[in-house]
Amino acid sequence: MHQLILDTDIGSDVDDAMALAQLMGSPDLDLVEVHTVYGDTRLRAQLARRYAALAGRDLVVVPGVVEPLSGRKVWWAGHEGTLHDDLERETVSADSAPQRLVARLREQPGELDVAAIGPLTNVAQALRLEPQAAGWIRHLWVMGGSFGDEKSEHNFKSDDVAAQVVLTAGIPTTITGLEITQQVTIEASRLERIRAAGPLGAALGADIEQWWAYWSETWNVPHDPVAVLALSRPELFRFSEAGRVTIEVGGDGAGRSTFAPDPAGSVRVVTEVDAEQVAEEITTRIVAAGQAYPAPHGEIDGDRA
Repeated sequence: MHQLILDTDIGSDVDDAMALAQLMGSPDLDLVEVHTVYGDTRLRAQLARRYAALAGRDLVVVPGVVEPLSGRKVWWAGHEGTLHDDLERETVSADSAPQRLVARLREQPGELDVAAIGPLTNVAQALRLEPQAAGWIRHLWVMGGSFGDEKSEHNFKSDDVAAQVVLTAGIPTTITGLEITQQVTIEASRLERIRAAGPLGAALGADIEQWWAYWSETWNVPHDPVAVLALSRPELFRFSEAGRVTIEVGGDGAGRSTFAPDPAGSVRVVTEVDAEQVAEEITTRIVAAGQAYPAPHGEIDGDRA
């Protein structure tokens, strides 16, 4: 049983909400807190609280840093939270995510994993507040980067400064890049299973469809669920040897990531994935989260009658 803090930019790409639901349906993980990052972090926190409530969970959710350390403009899709009524009623922590992360790590050094599936701003700020925190994280799981090509992935590009700070701090880290996540897709048949899984599934299904419509597609890549599944089901992945990751900071190539093997390094990257099995495991765990808290009498498709 791993104790986990999720750091997320939930609300734009639907894969963050999928990852949160997946974690809540994972019996091998204890999701202790959720921290939000990038842009309107309070709205993101309220959305995370809403999803937790739909799964019957009373999660601590802590808003984090709004602006990237890079100074780059925040990308905002415009649909964040729009399908969820009265989000302002959701209560979130008055703390700030970087300070909270340092405090939790200090309380339980070496016991907490962190899954960072948005820009790494909160984690970088935590390390600036307390450099020793790098040694208190049991393992860091990151969705970011693209290895073996010239792509600049969104999370690393959005805050290349933070990515460089975090990935050179010596934290034991596993990174899942675009070249791995893009092998996995969620299509209509899996969406129908998710949608049928109680109030949580109904809400998530609507958000998935909204994301599909945004891109005029009938499928999506679950980048973040793939990355966090590497913690729970490592046998479905293959990993590199230890090494170091370099992030290009600034300029046209901002956020480009390069991995170099080094026995003294603290970072590994995912190199292979069983795409079909991973898609099935993601779906199964999301469905489990929704089915654990079925709709009460008089509540239909997650909406109160």
